[in-house]
Amino acid sequence: MGGGVARAQVSVDLALVLALDSSASVDDREFALQRGGLADAFRDPEVAEAIAAGTLGRIAVAVMEWAGSEQQVLDIPWALIQDAASAQAMANRIDRLGRSIPAGATSIAGALSFGNQLLRVAPVEATRKVIDMSSDGRNNQGQKVEIVRRAVVAHGVTINGLVILNEHPTLNYYFEDRVIGGPAAFVEVANDYSDYARAIRRKLIREIRSLTVSERFDGGSPGDTPSPQTGVRLAASAINPR
Repeated sequence: MGGGVARAQVSVDLALVLALDSSASVDDREFALQRGGLADAFRDPEVAEAIAAGTLGRIAVAVMEWAGSEQQVLDIPWALIQDAASAQAMANRIDRLGRSIPAGATSIAGALSFGNQLLRVAPVEATRKVIDMSSDGRNNQGQKVEIVRRAVVAHGVTINGLVILNEHPTLNYYFEDRVIGGPAAFVEVANDYSDYARAIRRKLIREIRSLTVSERFDGGSPGDTPSPQTGVRLAASAINPR
């Protein structure tokens, strides 16, 4: 499948959906910071090293953006990343992205459903499947997040969160309670969009390495919510290509 669109099924350590927030609370400057931070993360040598250290030494990545319950777009279809060159190629593709969704509501539930569908049709055999949700807000349209979370986790998917606290200073607790789920799920915190590059790099490396954590969250009852830590919180039937 090379560094571009997946064309034949291969085995990978991780199939990762990266979901960028494009709702009305995210202005164009903030969206550009998301995009630039994600691109810079793939250029980091530690990311390529983490991929190479996996059992198979390769991962598959798809990039989407989301807003309202009917607003999800696949920006970059499934691509294989297995070395520094393919990581750089992914960074370059992310850099070239425009903004497909100019504004909309905040449907985390819709984004999770779309991300789950991407994973279900991914032409790879993945040891782990993860949806990486970036957001600066709470679900305000569509289904209840908890219902969708349970369905997604039932498919063997881990949901991790990267929350930007500029709009809602306690958004990390909302994600712990209602969004993240699956084995070793966690929440990474960015204080604002200028902090996004640091947070997504740290989060991406952790997701690739699948670090062992002392707390795990399975999408169950609120009583299962893990305790907060500094920086990290443990825890559509059709695809619309660009």
